[in-house]
Amino acid sequence: MQRTVLGLKTEYTEQGEGEVMLMLHGWGSRASLFEGLIGLCSKKYRVIAPDMPGFGGTEEPKEPWDVEKYADFILEFLKPYAPKSVILLGHSFGGRVILKLTERELPFEIKKIILIDSAGIKPKKSPKQKLSLACYKVGKAVLSLKPVKAAFPDALENLRRKRGSADYNSASPIMRQTLVKVVNEDLKHDLPNVKAPTLLIWGTADTATPLKDAELMEKLIPDAGLVKVEGAGHYSFLQAPEYVARVVASFLNIN
Repeated sequence: MQRTVLGLKTEYTEQGEGEVMLMLHGWGSRASLFEGLIGLCSKKYRVIAPDMPGFGGTEEPKEPWDVEKYADFILEFLKPYAPKSVILLGHSFGGRVILKLTERELPFEIKKIILIDSAGIKPKKSPKQKLSLACYKVGKAVLSLKPVKAAFPDALENLRRKRGSADYNSASPIMRQTLVKVVNEDLKHDLPNVKAPTLLIWGTADTATPLKDAELMEKLIPDAGLVKVEGAGHYSFLQAPEYVARVVASFLNIN
């Protein structure tokens, strides 16, 4: 399905009837990865899963966005449904957007939240990482000088690629700037204000959003419970689909 949201052609999946359940995917992903969970949850809920701007079949923003702007997008996307209550499920970056939504005065009640290997907590840099960042900034400044840039036109981009993550290197210029804005925002302060019952599902071998993030979320969110998926990584819902499905079904009382 497709419609325009905030001027962007937006692809989305909609399945089932009843109370609205919104699923938000991770960075570099798309809603279709939720196929199994959509099938499960649509037995009881009206499940809506958009490809967020810059991913899947949805156009990228015209300018770099931060998490706040993605929250604006989601609220605009939900307007036609005019829900009185919503259940939210987010994986990775999708979880980050959900945490941002909890800051807002919303036109609906958040009934329950499911966060799967969620982002939102900014990791502390080690001394080695701080030194690496300082060296990168010096190198960037030098390679940005006009004479140096003229003599070595590819050097700055090579430096960026060498330092950048796979997500950063595969992104367009606008989405690269968006990624920088997104990952540099720490949403830890939002956790104590999450009012809805929250289920945390986490791969014990997740290196992108490590288990210690989940343990901190469980500690700071007033009504939260953590389910660990042994041996799974950042995509625990794909690596252990049957187990995750049982956990989600139990939390949402899906028979």
